[in-house]
Amino acid sequence: MTRRPTLVVFCREPVAGRTKTRLIGPLSARGAAAFADAFINDTLAKARAVRPRRLVIAANARRRAAASQYFRRLARKYRTELIDQGRGDLGRRMARALAPFAQEGALLLGTDVPSLPRAALKKLVSLLNRGRVVVAPSLDGGYYAIGVRGALPPVFDQMAWGGPRVFAQTQRRLKRAHVRYQIGPAWYDVDEWGDLAVLLEHLKILTARRGASTHPCPATGALARRLGLLPDRG
Repeated sequence: MTRRPTLVVFCREPVAGRTKTRLIGPLSARGAAAFADAFINDTLAKARAVRPRRLVIAANARRRAAASQYFRRLARKYRTELIDQGRGDLGRRMARALAPFAQEGALLLGTDVPSLPRAALKKLVSLLNRGRVVVAPSLDGGYYAIGVRGALPPVFDQMAWGGPRVFAQTQRRLKRAHVRYQIGPAWYDVDEWGDLAVLLEHLKILTARRGASTHPCPATGALARRLGLLPDRG
């Protein structure tokens, strides 16, 4: 029997000058924040489409999530629950977001992989159904998703978050703790301008093959066309 996990989409309120700052320069601060917003919308749409047991936004907002008009609007649009990430480093906030849902299975998904195919997300759900932990590596050495069924594994404390060895360190900790885990599909994330350039080239290929409305990140593609970063196909 397929057990649908809870999907927790882990995201930060897109505020100009505070969000996706490594894209600023080639893009304006507002343009960088607009991409963050598009990434969030594309991720939530895919998460809703795989029909999770529950869909939750774990929000990092300037005020509490419940006081954020942005996150309240998203929660209504995608019919999600809304929780706060709270304080602390990335590991502490991820653990806090997973903990309420982990016993019955929860997959935490970042929003920096807007072009992740829906099939890859379905694969992660399938892997979590067959094991206790699943981790999906990003090409920069971190990971874009982690799923847990049962007790949280010892991988969230005292980690050098943001470095190129996070995924490798996570694997070592899981092995030392004798926790069996599955590795999900690897994918690229978008943090810097070079990453965005890769995404834009990827979208050109996908649009040529499938059309603009059927590739995995339509909100991101539409924004890129409005900004003149992708050709307008009419």
